[in-house]
Amino acid sequence: MAGVTIMEEKEVERRKFLKGAALAGTGAVLAAPAVAQGTKTITIVSTWPRDFPGLGISAQRLAERITALSDGALTTEYFAAGERVGAFDAFDEVASGNSQAYIGADYYWGGKHPAYNYFTSVPFGMSTQEWTAWIRFGGGQELWDELAGSFGLKAIACGSTGTQAGGWFNKEIESRDDLKGLKMRIPGLGGTVMSKLGASTVSLPGGQIYENLVSGAIEATEWVGPFNDYFMKFYEAAKIYYTGGMHEPGGGLAFGMNASWYGTLTDWEKAVIEAACAEEHDMSHSEAMAKNGEYLSKLVNDHGVEVKAFNDDVWDAFGEASAEVFEEVRDHSDLAARVDTNFQQKLREIGGTIAQFEGNFLNQRNRILGLG
Repeated sequence: MAGVTIMEEKEVERRKFLKGAALAGTGAVLAAPAVAQGTKTITIVSTWPRDFPGLGISAQRLAERITALSDGALTTEYFAAGERVGAFDAFDEVASGNSQAYIGADYYWGGKHPAYNYFTSVPFGMSTQEWTAWIRFGGGQELWDELAGSFGLKAIACGSTGTQAGGWFNKEIESRDDLKGLKMRIPGLGGTVMSKLGASTVSLPGGQIYENLVSGAIEATEWVGPFNDYFMKFYEAAKIYYTGGMHEPGGGLAFGMNASWYGTLTDWEKAVIEAACAEEHDMSHSEAMAKNGEYLSKLVNDHGVEVKAFNDDVWDAFGEASAEVFEEVRDHSDLAARVDTNFQQKLREIGGTIAQFEGNFLNQRNRILGLG
């Protein structure tokens, strides 16, 4: 071009490129609702109470986020525990196709298959960081798909509370003998461990725990951690609060979908749901980590709660009973054995490396700063 410098030519080409890219980007954004082919409604049932700080709000936030990310192409009808079905009826509600999805803890379905426990949390298992790595990159999701698929479901991770508290007690637990005859609410394989040590355990939905603790129907309970537990007001019935327990070191919550319904979704619709669940999985864990310290202080300073840690003798008893429980799980079926084998292998690979790096750093940092 006569009279035009090389720099001017490059600027013209740059503007053409940016204009083309902008048009292409606009096309990509507009294409998504077209692919979705109209609005679809997802009926979601939850195992958590409505507006309950932590777990309940996390579930509601996820339902709203699916609609927001899809720009309204996927709308959600959300029902908290008891509004459409009971908390522990969510599995059958979705497997039957009456609702499209549930939000809850998959270890609630351990009675249907013991391998379900691994897709929430198991005694002496993975922290949230370790579990998320296993699910996403260690073969966990593939095993979860096999298990859930056998019940007509598809599940993905959608939340985490981090390492949970050992629970609320009316007496100190100094030895395994103190567990004998104890009436305690504790679900999952953690409950099986406690039963082996002589406790009388029950699995109650969150909305029923307080009344049973106050009435004396149960003498102890675990729930989540300081942030969630504070609003349950367990401190009105029990004053001894144990820090990190063996039963739920981490893990995750589930967004379980009817598999037949899931199969009707487009790739774009599936991607929206997966993105919303991945976001909430990280969001809920971050929220718990940010707020646990604040609410632990409130429990101690405002309500006179006494915070304790289980001693080594009690931990050893937990460990011995847990080994028996895992053997029983492995004996259940080929699938249960394969889930446990993969889980335990990845726990040692992922957890061992974390112990060498993050673990070593945290131990030394806490020692120097006087934390813990």
